[in-house]
Amino acid sequence: IVALPRPKVLRRLIMDAVTMGVQQMILIHSYRVDKSYWQTPFLQQLEHYITLGLEQAGDTIAPKIELYKRFKPFVEDVLPQLIHAHSPAYVAHPYTEQQMPFAIEHACTVIIGPEGGFIPYEIDLLIKNGCQAVSLGNRILRTETAIPYVIGRLFSTS
Repeated sequence: IVALPRPKVLRRLIMDAVTMGVQQMILIHSYRVDKSYWQTPFLQQLEHYITLGLEQAGDTIAPKIELYKRFKPFVEDVLPQLIHAHSPAYVAHPYTEQQMPFAIEHACTVIIGPEGGFIPYEIDLLIKNGCQAVSLGNRILRTETAIPYVIGRLFSTS
């Protein structure tokens, strides 16, 4: 789950996530997401970016991509259904002590905020609805850097 990034970043992010084997991606709104991003023509070209990512990976199974323009209804109504009792949900948050786990052996949900991160209200709402705030380290990463880092960290076999 990713807060909708700047349009040019979105293009790269979709292609890279598909290439790395992400099965489902949800793009959401948040306080720090510029409302104009929802009007970008890049959102109409998601299938093209998915195809480019599949070609790069030599894969044929496209991920499911969903868009939610309202943060609170998504977190309160949709997110709890995505999180299963045995499937943890992590929200990347630079101001927490708990570190993101390494090399997990099960599916999980990962939530990456916008440039500048989620505001405290959003973090609190995510935690209240079943997410665990985890840190990716002492540096604040750009969205396009955070996603491959998280995937590599969580699903590394060594």
